[in-house]
Amino acid sequence: MGSKFLGYTALTVAIIGAINWGLIGLFRFDLVAFIFGNMSWISRIFYALVGICGLYLITFYMMFSDSRSEA
Repeated sequence: MGSKFLGYTALTVAIIGAINWGLIGLFRFDLVAFIFGNMSWISRIFYALVGICGLYLITFYMMFSDSRSEA
């Protein structure tokens, strides 16, 4: 259960981060800075979490390549 929970949590955080980057790119609106303040300690933690989750999700490529080699 732990790995599945971690995977879903990382995916959710990465999706939220992707939506935030989309808002920044399209409208120059940083939702995280709007909610938590510009580079406050909470927003910095959130940005770090998005980065860590993105790094964790790289392991999903390895799982997909392993499952394809088994087929």
